[in-house]
Amino acid sequence: MRRFRLAPEARQDIREIWSFIARDSLDAAARVRQEIRDECRRLAQNPHIGHRRDDLTTREGVRFWPVYSYLIVYRPAARPLEILRVLHGKRDVRRMVD
Repeated sequence: MRRFRLAPEARQDIREIWSFIARDSLDAAARVRQEIRDECRRLAQNPHIGHRRDDLTTREGVRFWPVYSYLIVYRPAARPLEILRVLHGKRDVRRMVD
């Protein structure tokens, strides 16, 4: 099984997502967090299924994968796969990734 590594920013993003959702529902927060981690594992197994988004970053070798309203930002060439950020799609993703 291939692995993934959460960058400190991604780890913080996931904590913030959980905290925000948990205000309304601990169960929903747990489900979203689990889904994000499941998708990170999926990306580790299939690193090139994500999308390049030239509209969101000029960084080379970065891909995006949607989970609910969030975007997992990752580097498919890194070993283990590196999850850079997990951001809500309505945030200024360009500013936060570049």
